[in-house]
Amino acid sequence: MKGKEEQQRPLIFSHAAAQGKPQHMTAEKLGCPFCDYAEEENVLKRSGEFSWVLNKYQTLEQTLQTIIIETNDHDADMSTYSREYNRSLLKFAFECWQEIKQDPRFRSVLLYKNHGPLSGGSLKHAHMQVVGLEDLDGEESLTDENFEGVEVLSDNGLTVNFSTQPIMGFLEINLITPAHGVHEQDAFADMIQKAVQFILNHYYKGRSESFNLFFFERGEKLIAKLTPRFMVSPYYVGYKISQTFTNDHLHGIRDEFRAFLKS
Repeated sequence: MKGKEEQQRPLIFSHAAAQGKPQHMTAEKLGCPFCDYAEEENVLKRSGEFSWVLNKYQTLEQTLQTIIIETNDHDADMSTYSREYNRSLLKFAFECWQEIKQDPRFRSVLLYKNHGPLSGGSLKHAHMQVVGLEDLDGEESLTDENFEGVEVLSDNGLTVNFSTQPIMGFLEINLITPAHGVHEQDAFADMIQKAVQFILNHYYKGRSESFNLFFFERGEKLIAKLTPRFMVSPYYVGYKISQTFTNDHLHGIRDEFRAFLKS
């Protein structure tokens, strides 16, 4: 048995603060709080259709939870935005992320997106979350190997690979670009959108309807990790054992993705 390693501390969920919070995407049948957002006192920044707002339900102790409402269109999402709209959205999201990163109150700041019923989200209306953690390093348990794997493409500083040491599995698409540079970030946004379209419309014969999208800054690199979501494996829930596909299967998905990019 390996020696005991220090465990990452959990986030503390406040049940009291969660009273009234939507519990599942079907809660929007009672009305969507992000359509015609009216709580002006919680707005941190607006730009066109983008709104950065305080999360009404601050359910996690020693954090600041904020939301980026991506669009006024309840049924639109990253797979359907125009290319220019998606570029502008990610630029806005990165600006919000950096603003909290510069706040000395927070040890780390998370930027991520839930989409679909198996993603862990409670509202369908497209949004991202920016969460400042006062005492926790959100990337403490991650390693460089979690962002390496089967190469899909490499072009002008932008690289894409499929993790062979995933955080959870099964398929984790890593998109990596230099952390600075407008042109590089436009290409980065375009590839993220194409990867999302592949996941929702082509991967697993089009049966994947949920994903998570996470962003990281590691060294001089800006990284997006896109993960299609299905039911979570008990190997991960009970033992923290991630799973991935064989290299042969990952190569097959790589070939499908490359063909999709050329179509």
